[in-house]
Amino acid sequence: MTASPHAAPVKTCAELQQAPVEYRHAVEKIVISHAINELHGAQVFDEPAIKLAPTPYAKWLTCRVAMEEYGHHVRFRELGEELGIPAERMIPGKTDKKALSIFDFPLQTWTEFCVIKLLADLGEILQVEDLAQCSFLPLRNLSRMTMPEERFHAEFGREFCTELCQTEQGRQAVQDAVNRYFPMLPGFFGKARSKNNETFRKWGIKQRTEAMLEDFLVRAKAVCDELGLTLPDVSKAA
Repeated sequence: MTASPHAAPVKTCAELQQAPVEYRHAVEKIVISHAINELHGAQVFDEPAIKLAPTPYAKWLTCRVAMEEYGHHVRFRELGEELGIPAERMIPGKTDKKALSIFDFPLQTWTEFCVIKLLADLGEILQVEDLAQCSFLPLRNLSRMTMPEERFHAEFGREFCTELCQTEQGRQAVQDAVNRYFPMLPGFFGKARSKNNETFRKWGIKQRTEAMLEDFLVRAKAVCDELGLTLPDVSKAA
């Protein structure tokens, strides 16, 4: 789709109020989605994983991950409030907007959490990379602020999965978690031809859809190859 001539950068929240209604609503959808999903993910994955972590060192790093994920919610929520979005619209369970289905995975073990960080946060990096080119500059700047933390979370998953894979029993447990969780991840990228994605691309709020998923599958395979893991076929889901 050809970008709209109105996709020139919007520099401030005040300037956004003068933008076309479709553009404003599209930005609000992105902010609300991130605020909801960052909070929900921290609640169902990161904070519970502190108890699952096997050592004080692992608990310390997991506390950092949880703190940063909650921090991402706070940042997106603050931006949303600056845009005039009611706070309850950015809280899971208080709005009709549902959290992503990737958070429906029933976390029970430390190994599962490490796999979630390895793969889901790799997907989040691609999403943040895309937003770093967003035509709404406050959202672009916020994404660039969160990028180092997202990279840390994915590296956290890679390092702990590497440690777990040192034994055959551990590698099998990691592989089992990959087999069960990875098929949920294509849904993270939405439907390429959805009305929302068309609007996001039209206004330069997002740059990629199909290409982002393809990139994710390549990156996920590369990191799993390093660990001697295989990915289940998700071509039908993709």
